[in-house]
Amino acid sequence: MPQPTVPEPMFEPPVPDNPPARRLPPEGIPGNELPGPFGVGEYAAKLRNRLRQLARVQLVGELVNLRPSRARVYFELRDSAGAIPCAAWLNDWQAIVGRDGVAPQEGMQVVVAGGCDFYPGSAASSPAFSFAVSDLRVAGEGDLLARIERLRKQLDAEGLLEPQKLLARPTLPHTIGVVTAENGKARDDVIAGLGRRGWAGRIVWAFAPVQDRHAAPLIARALTDLAAVGDVDVAIVARGGGSLADLLCFCDESLCRTVALLRVPVIASVGHHSDRTLLDDVAAVSCSTPTHAAEAAVGLDCASARMEVIASAERLRQHGRRAVLTRAKTLGALSRAPAAHVERQRALLHQRLREIRAGSRRRVRHERELSTRRTVVLARKAAATARECRTHRVRELQRLLLALAAHDPQRTLERGYALVQSGRGEAIATAAAAQAAGEVRLRFADGTIPAKIEP
Repeated sequence: MPQPTVPEPMFEPPVPDNPPARRLPPEGIPGNELPGPFGVGEYAAKLRNRLRQLARVQLVGELVNLRPSRARVYFELRDSAGAIPCAAWLNDWQAIVGRDGVAPQEGMQVVVAGGCDFYPGSAASSPAFSFAVSDLRVAGEGDLLARIERLRKQLDAEGLLEPQKLLARPTLPHTIGVVTAENGKARDDVIAGLGRRGWAGRIVWAFAPVQDRHAAPLIARALTDLAAVGDVDVAIVARGGGSLADLLCFCDESLCRTVALLRVPVIASVGHHSDRTLLDDVAAVSCSTPTHAAEAAVGLDCASARMEVIASAERLRQHGRRAVLTRAKTLGALSRAPAAHVERQRALLHQRLREIRAGSRRRVRHERELSTRRTVVLARKAAATARECRTHRVRELQRLLLALAAHDPQRTLERGYALVQSGRGEAIATAAAAQAAGEVRLRFADGTIPAKIEP
C-alpha cells in the first residue's frame, strides 16, 4: 500500500524585522513530521488567499436555497453530481436583475461567473466557504422544477390528486396524528393551534426527519403507522419554512402515492405561503403553517362552542322554568276555584233548562191554538159542504133521474113500441134475424107474448 505523501506547506511563516513579544507556540505532535503548529487565524487567512488565487470560472446549475440578507444574497448551485454554496453582493444582484429584467427564482437554471472565496471567521463567528458571484444569467427552468411538474401531471393523470380530498373529515376529531420533527418548532405550533381551538382530545406523535434524502420513506412509514391506529381521525404532516431544496423530500413520488392511498385524511403543512410541494396537491387539505393545519384539523372552535352550549342550556333552563311557572299558576288558579267553575256550569244548565221548558210551553200553546183554528175551519167547511149537498146534489140527482128515465126501454115500450127477443131473451134487431129464428117473443109494456114467424 503506497504511503501518503506529505503535502507541501501552503506558505512559509512570515519573519518580521522586529517581531512583537509573544508566547511561544506549543510543541507539535511528537513523531509527526508535518510542519507546524500554526495559528488558526494565520492558516485561515492564507487559505483564503490561496482560494482567491484559483482561476475564475463560469458554473451552471439549478438555483436553490435563495436567502437574501442586508448586504449579500446567498444561494446554492446544484446538479445531479454535486452542489456548491454561492454568494453575491446585494448591489451586484440588483444590477443583474435590473439588467435582465428577470429576478432569479429557486429551481431556475442559471449560469454564474466568479471565483472561490473564503471567510476565515473569528472567535465569535464561524468560517464559511462560498463561490463569489460577480455576474449571473438565467438559463431557463431547472431540471428540478421540471421533474416535479412532470410528476405532478403524472399523479393527476392517474387520479391520485383527488382520493384524499373525497375523504370525510370529522368536525371534532377525538384523536389527531402528527408527523413532524421531534425537536422542531412545528410541534409547538401544532400544540398552540390546538390549544387556541380549545381542543382537549388525544395527540398521537409520529416523529420523523423532515429534511434530507432519507426523510421521505420515514415520513411515509410514520403516516402508515398512524393510519394503522384505528382511532386516529386525521393526520397532520407539519414542517416549518425552508428552501425548495429543504422541501424536496415532500415531492417524493413514493410518499405521494402512499398518502393518496391512505384512508385517513392527511393535512399537509409544509413550508410557507409561497411554498408548494407535491404533498400539498395530494393531501386532503393544504395549509400554510402548522398552526393553520391544527385549526383545519379541528373545524370547530371548542371554546366558543362550549360557550354557545352553556348559553343554550341557560336559555333552555329559563324557558323550562317559565313554562313550569306558567302552568303552575294555571293549575293553582284552577285548583283554588273549582266550586266557582261548577256553579257557573250549573247556572248555565239551569238557564238552558228554563229556556227549554219555556220553549216547550210556547210550542204546546201554539199547537193548541193552531188545532183550534183548524177545527173551526173544518167545521165551517163541513157545514158549507152539507148545505151544498142538500141543495146542489138534489138538483143533480133529479137531472140524472130524468136522463135515466129518458133512456129507459120501458118508456119506449109504453109509447107503443115492442121489443122482439129470441127464445133465450136476446134482442133481435133485423127482420132477417127474426125470419131465421122462427119463434120469437114480443115484449110489450104490459107483458110478453110468444109469436111464430111464417115465411
